[in-house]
Amino acid sequence: MQLSYIFLESPVGQLKLVAHESALVAVLWENENPNRVRLATLVHDIEHPILQATAQQLNEYFAGQRKQFDLPLDFAGTPFQQKVWQALLSIPYGETRSYKQIAEQIGNVKAVRAVGAANGKNPISIIAPCHRVVGSTGKLVGFAGGLGNKDILLKLEAL
Repeated sequence: MQLSYIFLESPVGQLKLVAHESALVAVLWENENPNRVRLATLVHDIEHPILQATAQQLNEYFAGQRKQFDLPLDFAGTPFQQKVWQALLSIPYGETRSYKQIAEQIGNVKAVRAVGAANGKNPISIIAPCHRVVGSTGKLVGFAGGLGNKDILLKLEAL
């Protein structure tokens, strides 16, 4: 399956948007660890309709004009990771959840560390809002895009 990509300049740095013919598969950070999300060969395609829609919706989000994304998503991961990523999608704009709350939500209260690991492997950053997951004390912890960017995103949503 061919994957296409474009770059998007944003308040949190340059993002790499990746999709196949029918869904978004990744939103990657400028200084992304190449082993965090493994992808097949990518082809630059500025005309790709899903990538264009993603860029538009992200620009609206960064401008404070969008609180929910309406894009087809295709997460590649284990069944456990899939549960965690679906739970991320249920966190409302402007709210946060702890890793423990996510573990409880997916019915595995002892899986707090595993939830953290799955959260860290979330391939569709921002849209599947892993930045809304914080430590049990409310402290900003662990974020593939860096804690500074996590802070920017949470402050954007607090407006």
